[in-house]
Amino acid sequence: MSTVGRRAALTPRHLTRTSERLSFIYLERCTVHRDANAITAEDADGTTHIPSATIGTLLLGPGTRITHQAMSVLGETGAAVAWVGENAVRYYAGGRALTRSSALAEAQALKWANPRTRLAVARAMYRLRFPDEDPTGLTRQELLGREGRRVKDCYRKHAARTGIPWRGRKYTPGDFTSGDPVNQAVTAAAQCMYGIAHAVVASLGCTPALGFVHSGHELSFVLDIADLYKTEIGIPLAFDIAAEDEEDVGARTRRALRDRINATSLLDRCVDDIKDLLTPDTTGTDAHRADELDRVTLQSDRGREVASGYNYGGADAGDEEAMPW
Repeated sequence: MSTVGRRAALTPRHLTRTSERLSFIYLERCTVHRDANAITAEDADGTTHIPSATIGTLLLGPGTRITHQAMSVLGETGAAVAWVGENAVRYYAGGRALTRSSALAEAQALKWANPRTRLAVARAMYRLRFPDEDPTGLTRQELLGREGRRVKDCYRKHAARTGIPWRGRKYTPGDFTSGDPVNQAVTAAAQCMYGIAHAVVASLGCTPALGFVHSGHELSFVLDIADLYKTEIGIPLAFDIAAEDEEDVGARTRRALRDRINATSLLDRCVDDIKDLLTPDTTGTDAHRADELDRVTLQSDRGREVASGYNYGGADAGDEEAMPW
């Protein structure tokens, strides 16, 4: 990827492909304004100019203020904006999605609406979490049972590794301090992962409520995505933090997870995983370009799409001769 300083000048209407954008940009404790076709971030150290067309998703952390003009240019260039906690470990609110295409949202809805494809995505999620197992042919109940055993094994494994006594997962909603230090760390890690997943799901234009494993909640798909990284990142890190010191476990877990997320480029990985789960048959450069096209079509019979902006009212009811409006 080229640096910002080496990019050619772009107008607000010049929509850069997602792969050519700086994916996620995080700002905190600054004032975000507009200067021509760039946004500016002003803090105690000075002012930084960021070309607006290079931004995929702008994450606004604590202490940020953003002007109406800055939001205007971000909207014109197709950037997503999310208000988040420190280093994006909480998701508070979001603006428009990064993409102008409905491809991912439609793929999610189609796969969710069919019980067969919904189960296929759930199996694919299991395969991502536990690549050493083949979930082909497993029922939902069997998937839940295997997932439960694998997570229990993960807890026991890291308890033995760190020397922390493990008496099982205990969490009382609304009462963070009710659990022992390691349970507090696991809870803090999970909450952070939900924030990260929510920011990515929203920026891609997916529907948070349409889950493939979880259901019945407005964040079902967010929970699905966050769980993909539970046994690999969240649980091991929580045990590491609890083993270091039992004081201030929640805050230290959030800071450690923030650093791990940045070091492993988890946000970009999360984007790729969601696209692979929802559109596995359209990978590669052509698929990415198709997802980012700014176009509107009309639905026709037999699953076909036709160009918009035309009048299809021919002499016969079945006449689809295109006439400009």
